[in-house]
Amino acid sequence: MAQDSVGFSSDYQFWMQKLSLWDQASTLETQKDTCLHLPRFQEFLRQMYEVLKEMDSNMIIERFPTIGQLLAKTCWNPYILAFDESQKILLWCLCCLINKEPQNSEELKLNSWTRGLLSHVLSAFKFDTKEVGLFIQGLGYAPADYYSGLLKNMVLSLVSELRENHLNGFNTQRRMAPEKIRFLSRVCVPLVTLPDIQPLVEALLTYHGHEPQEVLWPEFFDAVNEAFLLKKISLPTSAVICLWLRHLPSLEKATLHLFEKLISSERNFLRRIECFLKDSLLPEAACYPAIFRIVDEMFRYALLETDGAPEVLAAIQVFTWCFVEALEKQNKQLKFTLKTYFPYASPSLVMVLLQHPKDIPQKLWHQPLKHISEMLREIVEDQTHGSYGGPFECWFLFIHFGGWADIAAEQLVMSEAEPPEALLWLLAFSHSPRDRSQQRAQTMVEVKAVLSHLKKLLRSPTLSARDLQAAAAESQDRDLRPPSCQQLIRHLLLNFLLWAPGGHAIAREVITLMAPTDELSHEIAGFLDQTLYRWDRLCLEAPRSRKLARELLAELHAHIQ
Repeated sequence: MAQDSVGFSSDYQFWMQKLSLWDQASTLETQKDTCLHLPRFQEFLRQMYEVLKEMDSNMIIERFPTIGQLLAKTCWNPYILAFDESQKILLWCLCCLINKEPQNSEELKLNSWTRGLLSHVLSAFKFDTKEVGLFIQGLGYAPADYYSGLLKNMVLSLVSELRENHLNGFNTQRRMAPEKIRFLSRVCVPLVTLPDIQPLVEALLTYHGHEPQEVLWPEFFDAVNEAFLLKKISLPTSAVICLWLRHLPSLEKATLHLFEKLISSERNFLRRIECFLKDSLLPEAACYPAIFRIVDEMFRYALLETDGAPEVLAAIQVFTWCFVEALEKQNKQLKFTLKTYFPYASPSLVMVLLQHPKDIPQKLWHQPLKHISEMLREIVEDQTHGSYGGPFECWFLFIHFGGWADIAAEQLVMSEAEPPEALLWLLAFSHSPRDRSQQRAQTMVEVKAVLSHLKKLLRSPTLSARDLQAAAAESQDRDLRPPSCQQLIRHLLLNFLLWAPGGHAIAREVITLMAPTDELSHEIAGFLDQTLYRWDRLCLEAPRSRKLARELLAELHAHIQ
């Protein structure tokens, strides 16, 4: 820069005078003079960029006090913008004026003014001046068509250059300099919602260089993520995944945005939760272990903060279903082991949990249930596998695949055989993972007594609501039951109503007795909604039960609202 300082200063003054002349006159001679000097002016712009990029914005203003006038006049000259790479080089020069960390109002004002020029240059603007009209009419374009085409061509040129840059690898002679890529991302910050800029945004997100540090501007990631979350832009899944892999704050914001939607909307059916999840692209993006681990960890915090709220449990289960579906679709492209998704869990346990019940004959469901229960119990109670975490870690893993607990409840209710201890333990653990062995054993005793009474009712020729009340109150210490045990027994009774031949006739009366408060009504509605959703997932044929469950769910929601 020092050796060319004198020559550049002289050129600077020359072009400043030229731009003033071109700006003031609108004659044919002025237009000819402008076109005649365009190649030399572009070379001057390139030289100016090489000088400016070595200085910060404060030094630039101090060294060239009138540079704002020069760049502004350049930005408003359509001939310069239309010539070759002048527009692109001009953008780089403007980016040099932006102060990354403005310290005062003057620097903030300069940043705002510069971004205004950037937005102007890259927008599909219109002019009514006579010379511009003559210029573009000669090309056979209307003003709007011309400037829109200019922008599109420039964007396509940059996209092509970025892709070549990616393919060239370490061929430094043909590679775009990292600072240019960084400047491009900075230019795009105020423009990410413009449709014509979208190809450049995608190319920047999917660009992978060989630099040791991230070259894209952090504010670029923030702006793109915000626009995507607010549905102001549409991006392909591959670009969104690149965004979240390259910028952790964007992934965290996307997950929090999903949580806000789930919380702020009215009480959600699981199908609606599934729509929210799939629309967020998080389950598909979670096929990359790094993304899955972050999202899963945020679910864990939400679960702890809400003390195991049913809504959070439901969201985790639906997220896991959607994630597993996406994983199966991408299985040929992605070769990550299960341990990368669940690094602290027993691999054999994860393998069993991942089995889809609909791929197993219904009469054989008891086998994987028994296996799951035995493995969980060994880890939780025998504590011989300390590396797989304590009770909470096992429970957190299990609730991802909570449909197995619901299947266990159905198996226990409808089987005439003696309740298997493994299934009793699995239900007790799923409803109250914090219990110690003695407390869990007591819950199993309570549940076994209720199941014994329900089996008698199955064989009874008549069935009444009072009979089910008596079954629920089988224990002499029923008033001392912990809430988790009471909830478990209510779920067993609801399963009985849906599956037992005589349960349909008394279902409304029983639910009226079971749900004297809105809180219990919410719980029962949640159970019915989850049951219907799971039946659809399993492609389970239960026409009468399905119809009854839908009717009861509609009645409960009408009552709650």
